[in-house]
Amino acid sequence: MSNLIIVGADGSGNATAAVEWAADDAARTGLPLRIVTAVQRWPNDIPKFPAPEWEDAVTESSRKVLAAAEETARSRQPGIEVTTKLIDGSPALVLREQGKDATELVVGTRGLGGFAGAVIGSVSVHVAGHVHCPVVVVRPGRTGTHGEITVGLDDSEACEPALAYAFEQARLRGSTLRALYAWQVPVHIYAPEIVYDMDEFRAAHDKLVTDRLTGWRERYPEVKVIEDVRRAHAVEALSDASDTCDLLVVGSHGRGALGSLFLGSVSRGVLHHARCSVAVVRS
Repeated sequence: MSNLIIVGADGSGNATAAVEWAADDAARTGLPLRIVTAVQRWPNDIPKFPAPEWEDAVTESSRKVLAAAEETARSRQPGIEVTTKLIDGSPALVLREQGKDATELVVGTRGLGGFAGAVIGSVSVHVAGHVHCPVVVVRPGRTGTHGEITVGLDDSEACEPALAYAFEQARLRGSTLRALYAWQVPVHIYAPEIVYDMDEFRAAHDKLVTDRLTGWRERYPEVKVIEDVRRAHAVEALSDASDTCDLLVVGSHGRGALGSLFLGSVSRGVLHHARCSVAVVRS
C-alpha cells in the first residue's frame, strides 16, 4: 500500500464533489492525490471493433474529464501534489485494482455511468465491499460544517480500524468525535419466565463504550469525544446522527461470498440512508 489518496472522476457533478473532498483530505494529511478515470471501450451496445474515430473520441473525452478534475483539485487546494491516470477497464474493477495502492479511496454517489454509480449497488458498493483501505462515498450538496465526526461502535474488535480512521480525521480537522453505540433489547427478553434488569443492560452498554474508547482517548488527548449510547437499530441511529456531522465512519466486517455481501448489513444500510459523506473502513 502506498501513502496516496485516490479519487475516481467521470465528469459528473457528484464526482466533482468527490474530487473536492479528496483534495481537502490530501491537504489535511499531506498525502499526494491521484485522480483516475476509467475508459470502458466496449459497452454492450457497441461493436467489439468500433471505428478508430470512435475510440479517439472516447479517449479525448476521458482526457478532458481528467484535466477538468485536476484543475478542480488544484484550484481547491493549490499546495497539494496531484497526478492523473487514464485506465482502460470497467470503473468498478479499475478502482478495485487502484485501491491496492491507496491509503484512502474516494468516490461520488452518482455519476455518468463512470466511477460513481448508485449509492447502493454499482460502483460505490462494489468498491467499498472489496477494497481494504478506507472508502469514502461523498454526498454532494452539504454546505457549511458541523465540526463533528460520528463513528459507529459495536462489541467486536472489527470496529478498531474505523476508530483509528475516525480519531485521525477528528484530529486533523479539529472536530469533536461522537462515538455512537446502538443496542436493541434481545428478542427473548419478552419471554414471561425471564426477568431482566434494564438498568443493568444500559450500564453494561455504557461500560462497553467507555472501555472501548479508553486507549484511543489516551492516544488522542486533543480530540473531544462524546459517548453516545442509544437504544435503537444501528442503521437508524447512525443515519439520524448524519444530519449533524461532517463525516460518518462505519466499520465493515461482512463475511459474505459475493459482491456487496462483504460490506455487512449495517454499512450497506448506512450508505443507503446517511445524509452526509460516509467512510467505510474494512476490518
